[in-house]
Amino acid sequence: MSVLSREELRAALAATPPLIEDVDLALQLQPNGVDLRVERVQRLTSPGLLGAADAVREPAAREEVQADKDGWWDLHRGAYVITYREKVNLPVDLMALSRPRSSLLRSGVSIHSAVWDAGYSGRGEGLLSVLNSRGYRLQRGARVAQIVFFRLSAATAEGYRGRYHGENA
Repeated sequence: MSVLSREELRAALAATPPLIEDVDLALQLQPNGVDLRVERVQRLTSPGLLGAADAVREPAAREEVQADKDGWWDLHRGAYVITYREKVNLPVDLMALSRPRSSLLRSGVSIHSAVWDAGYSGRGEGLLSVLNSRGYRLQRGARVAQIVFFRLSAATAEGYRGRYHGENA
Protein backbone atom coordinates (compact mmCIF):
# COMPACT_ATOMS: atom_id res chain seq x y z
CA MET A 1 0.00 0.00 0.00
CA SER A 2 1.31 3.46 -0.85
CA VAL A 3 0.08 7.04 -0.52
CA LEU A 4 -0.66 8.86 -3.78
CA SER A 5 1.81 11.63 -4.56
CA ARG A 6 0.86 15.10 -5.73
CA GLU A 7 1.62 14.08 -9.32
CA GLU A 8 -0.56 10.96 -9.06
CA LEU A 9 -3.32 13.05 -7.47
CA ARG A 10 -3.14 15.63 -10.27
CA ALA A 11 -3.55 12.86 -12.88
CA ALA A 12 -6.42 11.22 -10.94
CA LEU A 13 -8.19 14.59 -10.61
CA ALA A 14 -8.02 14.99 -14.41
CA ALA A 15 -9.39 11.47 -15.08
CA THR A 16 -12.97 10.60 -16.06
CA PRO A 17 -14.62 10.48 -13.64
CA PRO A 18 -12.28 12.65 -11.60
CA LEU A 19 -11.09 11.28 -8.27
CA ILE A 20 -12.68 14.37 -6.69
CA GLU A 21 -15.11 16.74 -8.41
CA ASP A 22 -15.18 20.55 -7.96
CA VAL A 23 -11.54 20.99 -6.86
CA ASP A 24 -9.55 24.22 -7.17
CA LEU A 25 -6.11 22.69 -7.81
CA ALA A 26 -4.19 25.84 -6.92
CA LEU A 27 -5.90 26.04 -3.52
CA GLN A 28 -6.76 22.46 -2.55
CA LEU A 29 -4.07 20.16 -3.98
CA GLN A 30 -1.50 19.48 -1.25
CA PRO A 31 1.74 17.43 -1.29
CA ASN A 32 0.02 14.41 0.28
CA GLY A 33 -3.69 14.90 -0.30
CA VAL A 34 -6.53 17.22 -1.24
CA ASP A 35 -8.27 19.69 1.05
CA LEU A 36 -12.03 19.30 1.46
CA ARG A 37 -14.34 22.27 2.00
CA VAL A 38 -17.39 22.45 4.24
CA GLU A 39 -20.73 22.93 2.49
CA ARG A 40 -23.32 22.20 5.18
CA VAL A 41 -23.48 22.01 8.97
CA GLN A 42 -26.16 20.10 10.87
CA ARG A 43 -26.78 19.65 14.58
CA LEU A 44 -27.84 16.32 16.05
CA THR A 45 -31.37 16.31 17.45
CA SER A 46 -31.93 12.73 18.63
CA PRO A 47 -30.03 9.70 19.81
CA GLY A 48 -28.72 7.27 17.21
CA LEU A 49 -28.94 3.49 17.26
CA LEU A 50 -26.51 0.72 16.29
CA GLY A 51 -27.37 -2.94 16.89
CA ALA A 52 -25.46 -6.11 16.18
CA ALA A 53 -27.37 -6.78 12.94
CA ASP A 54 -26.84 -4.55 9.88
CA ALA A 55 -30.58 -3.84 9.72
CA VAL A 56 -30.55 -2.43 13.27
CA ARG A 57 -28.97 0.98 12.83
CA GLU A 58 -30.34 4.45 12.63
CA PRO A 59 -28.25 7.62 12.54
CA ALA A 60 -29.27 10.46 14.85
CA ALA A 61 -31.78 12.91 13.40
CA ARG A 62 -30.38 16.27 12.31
CA GLU A 63 -31.40 19.83 11.64
CA GLU A 64 -29.70 22.42 9.49
CA VAL A 65 -27.60 25.09 11.20
CA GLN A 66 -28.30 28.30 9.33
CA ALA A 67 -25.34 30.40 8.21
CA ASP A 68 -25.53 34.19 8.27
CA LYS A 69 -25.76 36.26 5.07
CA ASP A 70 -21.98 36.01 4.58
CA GLY A 71 -21.95 32.22 4.98
CA TRP A 72 -20.65 32.10 8.57
CA TRP A 73 -21.81 29.62 11.19
CA ASP A 74 -21.42 30.46 14.89
CA LEU A 75 -20.97 27.06 16.48
CA HIS A 76 -21.27 26.45 20.20
CA ARG A 77 -19.46 23.66 21.98
CA GLY A 78 -20.83 20.33 20.79
CA ALA A 79 -21.06 17.83 17.96
CA TYR A 80 -22.12 18.65 14.39
CA VAL A 81 -22.31 16.68 11.16
CA ILE A 82 -20.69 18.46 8.23
CA THR A 83 -21.07 17.68 4.55
CA TYR A 84 -18.14 18.28 2.24
CA ARG A 85 -18.59 20.30 -0.96
CA GLU A 86 -16.56 17.94 -3.13
CA LYS A 87 -17.82 14.66 -4.55
CA VAL A 88 -15.29 11.84 -4.16
CA ASN A 89 -15.18 8.98 -6.71
CA LEU A 90 -12.93 6.19 -5.45
CA PRO A 91 -11.91 3.51 -7.93
CA VAL A 92 -11.66 -0.06 -6.66
CA ASP A 93 -7.89 0.15 -6.20
CA LEU A 94 -7.89 3.20 -3.86
CA MET A 95 -9.12 3.86 -0.32
CA ALA A 96 -8.81 7.07 1.66
CA LEU A 97 -8.58 8.56 5.13
CA SER A 98 -9.35 12.15 6.01
CA ARG A 99 -7.96 14.22 8.84
CA PRO A 100 -8.75 17.71 10.15
CA ARG A 101 -6.61 20.62 9.05
CA SER A 102 -4.29 21.78 11.81
CA SER A 103 -5.93 25.24 11.83
CA LEU A 104 -8.99 23.62 13.42
CA LEU A 105 -6.99 21.66 15.97
CA ARG A 106 -5.17 24.82 17.08
CA SER A 107 -8.57 26.27 18.02
CA GLY A 108 -9.98 23.26 19.85
CA VAL A 109 -12.00 21.87 16.94
CA SER A 110 -11.65 18.45 15.32
CA ILE A 111 -13.17 16.37 12.56
CA HIS A 112 -13.71 12.65 12.97
CA SER A 113 -14.07 10.46 9.92
CA ALA A 114 -14.46 6.82 8.99
CA VAL A 115 -12.59 4.92 6.27
CA TRP A 116 -13.47 5.93 2.70
CA ASP A 117 -13.76 2.47 1.11
CA ALA A 118 -12.61 1.56 -2.39
CA GLY A 119 -15.51 2.03 -4.81
CA TYR A 120 -17.27 4.71 -2.71
CA SER A 121 -18.76 7.68 -4.51
CA GLY A 122 -20.52 10.64 -2.91
CA ARG A 123 -20.20 13.84 -0.96
CA GLY A 124 -18.96 12.51 2.34
CA GLU A 125 -19.71 13.67 5.84
CA GLY A 126 -17.65 14.11 8.97
CA LEU A 127 -18.28 14.70 12.65
CA LEU A 128 -17.16 18.19 13.63
CA SER A 129 -16.46 18.43 17.36
CA VAL A 130 -16.23 21.92 18.82
CA LEU A 131 -14.33 21.34 22.06
CA ASN A 132 -13.46 24.98 22.65
CA SER A 133 -15.74 26.30 25.41
CA ARG A 134 -15.81 29.66 23.60
CA GLY A 135 -17.17 28.09 20.40
CA TYR A 136 -15.94 28.49 16.83
CA ARG A 137 -16.82 30.51 13.72
CA LEU A 138 -16.71 28.65 10.43
CA GLN A 139 -17.48 29.90 6.93
CA ARG A 140 -19.08 27.88 4.13
CA GLY A 141 -16.36 26.87 1.67
CA ALA A 142 -13.56 26.85 4.28
CA ARG A 143 -11.01 24.07 3.85
CA VAL A 144 -11.51 21.92 6.94
CA ALA A 145 -10.06 18.47 6.19
CA GLN A 146 -7.44 16.82 4.04
CA ILE A 147 -8.21 13.52 2.32
CA VAL A 148 -5.25 11.20 1.69
CA PHE A 149 -5.47 8.33 -0.81
CA PHE A 150 -3.88 4.91 -0.47
CA ARG A 151 -3.33 2.52 -3.37
CA LEU A 152 -4.33 -1.02 -2.42
CA SER A 153 -1.94 -3.91 -3.03
CA ALA A 154 -4.64 -5.28 -5.38
CA ALA A 155 -7.97 -3.91 -6.57
CA THR A 156 -10.92 -5.14 -4.56
CA ALA A 157 -13.25 -7.44 -6.52
CA GLU A 158 -16.30 -5.44 -5.53
CA GLY A 159 -16.20 -1.83 -4.37
CA TYR A 160 -18.30 -0.26 -1.63
CA ARG A 161 -22.04 -0.54 -2.26
CA GLY A 162 -23.30 0.13 1.25
CA ARG A 163 -25.98 2.41 2.60
CA TYR A 164 -23.99 5.62 2.05
CA HIS A 165 -22.90 4.99 -1.54
CA GLY A 166 -23.94 8.03 -3.58
CA GLU A 167 -24.77 10.10 -0.47
CA ASN A 168 -25.40 13.83 -0.88
CA ALA A 169 -24.72 13.53 -4.62
